[in-house]
Amino acid sequence: MSGKKVKYILIAVFAVLMAWFIKDAFTQPGVQDLTGGFTEVAFYRNENNTGPIQRIYAVTVSDSLWEQMQQYGDYMPHTKYGTTKVYFFRQGQPAPAAVSPGEQNFDPQFQPHCLAKYEKDAMGQVSLVKRPFR
Repeated sequence: MSGKKVKYILIAVFAVLMAWFIKDAFTQPGVQDLTGGFTEVAFYRNENNTGPIQRIYAVTVSDSLWEQMQQYGDYMPHTKYGTTKVYFFRQGQPAPAAVSPGEQNFDPQFQPHCLAKYEKDAMGQVSLVKRPFR
């Protein structure tokens, strides 16, 4: 093989690999692939970038699809040594418009309407508690 042929083959292989990487990057599964009709209604993230990052979400869902809720929580961003909490509420029912850090993450009037609480702690341990306020 001549040097020119090898050069064109390497360029072609590189182009194919780049196209594959780009396609793969844009076709990763995510929240949009879930069937539960998830809608984020409230979000909190502390501004402390030197310590543990806290992320708290309130999300409405069309049905009590526990596995889908687990997957939704798994798709949410998480930082090592931080915490991520997701509270799920049924669409059309009362849900908080704001969440905050602390022991109570939203107004207690919404607790009876909470379907589930997903939490990933600082060590990466995951839990999904059904009806956490009953």
